[in-house]
Amino acid sequence: MLIIFDWDGTILDSSDKIVACMQAGAREFGVEERGAEDIRNIIGLELSIAIASLYPALSAGEIEDLRAAYVRSFIQADRKPCQMFAGVEESLLALKAAGHDLCVATGKSRRGLDRVFADLTISPLFSASRCADETASKPDPLMLAELCAERGYAPDAALMVGDTEYDLEMASRIAMPSVGVSYGAHSVDRLKNWQPLAVIDRFAELLPLVASLDS
Repeated sequence: MLIIFDWDGTILDSSDKIVACMQAGAREFGVEERGAEDIRNIIGLELSIAIASLYPALSAGEIEDLRAAYVRSFIQADRKPCQMFAGVEESLLALKAAGHDLCVATGKSRRGLDRVFADLTISPLFSASRCADETASKPDPLMLAELCAERGYAPDAALMVGDTEYDLEMASRIAMPSVGVSYGAHSVDRLKNWQPLAVIDRFAELLPLVASLDS
C-alpha cells in the first residue's frame, strides 16, 4: 500500500512554532498579529496562499514581503528542531518493514522540507515527496495524483494521513481513502466532514488500521 503523510502537525510537532513565527513575521513586517487559532487554520496551505487568507488586504508584493519575514523567523527558530510526535518513528519503521511505500505531501516548500529531512534519521523511509511550491497547493489533489503516478498506484489503492481538512479534502477529491489525526491543527469535527476511515488519537493507532486494510 502507498501511504502518504502530511508533515507539519502529523509527523512533526511544529504547529506552535509555525504560529509563533507567523506572529513574529507580522511584527517585523508591521501588520497586526493574527491569533493562534487563525494561524492554525491555514497550516497546510502553500505559504503565500496562507498569508493571503490571513491578510486579504495585502497586495501580492506585500504578501511576498511578509512571506520572507516569516521564513527568516522560522529558519532562526528551527535551529532548535521540532520533535516528532510520540510513536512516529517506531510506527514508520514498522510500516516500511511490512512492505508499505511511504511518501510525504506537504504545504512546506521544497527547501524547507529538505532542510528538515537533512536532520532526521527517518528521511530515507520516504520514497517520494511533493511540496506546495512545486505543484498545486492543498486542497487541490494534484500532489496526491503525482505521487500515485510516480509510485505506480491507483488513488483508491493509497491512503492519505493528515491533521487538517485540506489533507482529507484533497484525498476525497480523487477518491483516496484517508485517516485523520486528532492531535494536529484542525478539530475532529472538521476532519470528520471529509469521511475519513478513522480519526486516530495516537500515531501508533495507524498500525492496526493499515493491517486491517491489508487483510
